[in-house]
Amino acid sequence: MVPEMKKGAATRAKIVEEAGRLASVRGLGAVSLNDLAEAVGLSKSGVFKHFDDKEALHLAVLDAAVERFLALVWTPALKIDAGRERLAFVFDRWLDWVETEGGPGGCPFQQASIEFDDQPGKVRDYMQNLHRRWGATLAGEMAALTHPPLSPDRCAQAVFDMKSYIKGFGEQRRLLDDARARAMARAAFDSLLSRLPREPVAA
Repeated sequence: MVPEMKKGAATRAKIVEEAGRLASVRGLGAVSLNDLAEAVGLSKSGVFKHFDDKEALHLAVLDAAVERFLALVWTPALKIDAGRERLAFVFDRWLDWVETEGGPGGCPFQQASIEFDDQPGKVRDYMQNLHRRWGATLAGEMAALTHPPLSPDRCAQAVFDMKSYIKGFGEQRRLLDDARARAMARAAFDSLLSRLPREPVAA
């Protein structure tokens, strides 16, 4: 029984991996059962044996992408003390994610956000919650840059700006194939951090 469970888990992981690869290029909604079945050597019914419905498959793909993102961007950042150095590390790894590490088609979260922003359902709810949690995490990091901490409104604006630079980088690098994109994104982010209030010097 145990070997069967392990085999089932491995098959499920293979399906999710292949679905993520295809979704990175086509979008989640365009991943067909035939494509997945052929890629993993199963029938269509065999693919859905591992998921209740297509929406469950979509959520599994996003869960897997979150795990990869955290492993690349956030978990190693926790080894760095909170502050400018940690935020700069997160930003740089985030650029890596958009450029190459997120998948052959770029960042799966940006794609899913565009694809499902006007489609009510579990995937849209998932993406809203994901972006809000990540935004709150980044806001906490922004607040830690100064003493006293930045106001919530200033943190929210700084996070908005940071995310805007990431999205701008994706367009400039992936669509326009501009080799200067990373340097431009870093310069914009450094300028943002430099504009934030500094900790007051003790008298």
